[in-house]
Amino acid sequence: MYNILVCDDERDITDALKIYLTTEGYKVYTAFNGQEAVDVALKEDIQLVIMDIMMPVMDGMTAMTKIREEKNVPVIMLTAKGEDTDKILGLTVGADDYVTKPFGMMELVSRIKAVLRRTGRTKTVTSELEINGVKIDLKKHEVTADGKTIVLTLKEFELLEKLMKNQNIVLTRDQLLTDIWGYDFDGETRTV
Repeated sequence: MYNILVCDDERDITDALKIYLTTEGYKVYTAFNGQEAVDVALKEDIQLVIMDIMMPVMDGMTAMTKIREEKNVPVIMLTAKGEDTDKILGLTVGADDYVTKPFGMMELVSRIKAVLRRTGRTKTVTSELEINGVKIDLKKHEVTADGKTIVLTLKEFELLEKLMKNQNIVLTRDQLLTDIWGYDFDGETRTV
């Protein structure tokens, strides 16, 4: 699981990103100004920062510079400015990518994955999840509960994986059907 810091002074954006990225399997930390972002980034094990440029207390460019003085963490800049000069400035001062608001969540997730891949962060992902004695090996597709092997169908395994990656998050039946069985699922909704 990757730890991502989302910093934006617009709480609606921060909350929406936290919800969406958490359902994608990321652990999300939030900050609402540049100074908070610096504090969180230096305290926690953050693998990627998503940072708005225009914020109170400390702007995103300054915060990114301060974070980079201590840690080599990839940064995706978010901004309402769409001018090429702003994008060039953001990339010139060290941003790994630049996303203009409004943006699509799927595009942002794709950019996150691309930045993590480019910066070599993908190698640190664990292939095992464990919660309360239930352990799943994502590479081997094996499940054990209290040390005993449990045989599951592929869909049961995918469902368990989704639930374990989203511990303490409410997932609707429709979300599970779409994510596990696919958009074109035409079976009984009581399957879940």
